[in-house]
Amino acid sequence: MLANICIVVFTFLLMEGVAWFTHKYILHGFLWFLHRSHHVRHNHAFERNDLFFLYYGVLAMLFFIYGSENMDYRFWIGTGISLYGLTYFLVHDIFIHRRIKIFKNSSNTYLRALNIGHKVHHKTSGRDGSEVFGMLWVPAKYFALARKKKTKIK
Repeated sequence: MLANICIVVFTFLLMEGVAWFTHKYILHGFLWFLHRSHHVRHNHAFERNDLFFLYYGVLAMLFFIYGSENMDYRFWIGTGISLYGLTYFLVHDIFIHRRIKIFKNSSNTYLRALNIGHKVHHKTSGRDGSEVFGMLWVPAKYFALARKKKTKIK
C-alpha cells in the first residue's frame, strides 16, 4: 500500500517536470500552432490548446487499462497522472483563468505568486520570450512580488 502511494506521489511530482518541459519545448515549439490559442484573447469557451488534455487522458487511460488487472504499478502511475490532470483543471483553468467563476480572490501568498507567474508567462503573445512554464512550481521572485502586494488579485 505504501509503495502504491509513493508511486502516485512520485508520478504527480514528475508530471510537473513533464508539464514544464512539454510547455516550454513542445507547446512553445513545433505545436505552437495549437497552443497559440491560449495566448490570445478570445470570447469562446474552448481553445485549440484544450486538445492537449486528450494526450494526457489517453496516456492515463492506457496505464489504467494495462495495470488494472493486477493493480500493478501502471495503475498507480495512471492515478498520479489523473490527479495531476485534476489539479491542472482546478488550478489553471478554474483558479488562474477563471473559466468557471468560483474562485474570486485569494490573499494566500503561494496562490498569488502562482497567479503572478502565470500572468508574466502570458505577457508575450508570441511563442518566444515567455517564462514560467510550470504549473505548480513558482520561482522565488514571484513569492517576493506576492508578499509585497497587499491588494487581492482579480
